[in-house]
Amino acid sequence: MTHESGVLAGPGLLIHGGAGSFSNVRSPADAERLGAAMEAALAVAWEALARGGTALDAAVEAVAAMEDSGMFNAGPGSARNTRGQIETDAAVMDGATGAAGAICAATWAANPVRAARLVAALDHRTGGPVLLAAGGADQLAESAGLPRMRPAGSVAGGVAGGSGAGTVGAVAVDAAGHVAAATSTGGREGQRPGRVGDSPIIGAGTWADDATVAVSATGIGEAFMLAGFAHRVDWLLRGGADVDRAVIDALTAVAERGGTGGAITVTPSGRFAVRFDTRAMARGWRDASTCTVGIAGIAGGQ
Repeated sequence: MTHESGVLAGPGLLIHGGAGSFSNVRSPADAERLGAAMEAALAVAWEALARGGTALDAAVEAVAAMEDSGMFNAGPGSARNTRGQIETDAAVMDGATGAAGAICAATWAANPVRAARLVAALDHRTGGPVLLAAGGADQLAESAGLPRMRPAGSVAGGVAGGSGAGTVGAVAVDAAGHVAAATSTGGREGQRPGRVGDSPIIGAGTWADDATVAVSATGIGEAFMLAGFAHRVDWLLRGGADVDRAVIDALTAVAERGGTGGAITVTPSGRFAVRFDTRAMARGWRDASTCTVGIAGIAGGQ
């Protein structure tokens, strides 16, 4: 496993752009384009934090920027199923309030993460849903005036998508010490219509709680679901493990279910851990003093 960890200096965030082989990153120019898209996402999210925005604001803005780029397996750059259609999944969770929302097998919203935030605003504590599927998710997005999906004209999934990776996610901690997470994906290239992975499943691919940690995962979705990945990280922290050990153990559980992948995590104190057991993982983080992005091996700072 490749592992990176540290402590953010005050508010900050981490992002990922999927874990896998990244076989479509064939040249330094491909890697530069992917890195530039990640730097742009970090910049937009950091601006939200610098304005006094919440961790949830930052996580959503980072993911929406990566969706908009068309470089990842998310939003307009999503993979296509066996019918040549795009079906998207996304989730958000606010560690401060416990609000969570997700969509799956959706087709309307150009920014599925914004549709997921709309679901979170319906508030499960007052009878609202946590997860809306297919037509229900599309109806909510359309009625709210979210821009409609216009699939990217290039190869599905952009640079990263064709490698089987490219799911995008973000975790953030704001100036008040609140955490949040957001994840968005187009699933697998050539998947069965209606297939849903771990990204929109709260406690599997996405989780945030101010008592413990924010988590966004990427990889073989079925194995992450069966392992209860994000909940497992949370439970281990509640049991006294540090965030590094918790992520290691949770990824081991994924491997035992036949899966590979990675995750980004951050605690309310700003301690973070990034770990993956694939050939590569697009990831980056930013705080007041550092902006770092990387794809394979050790990430490079700026």
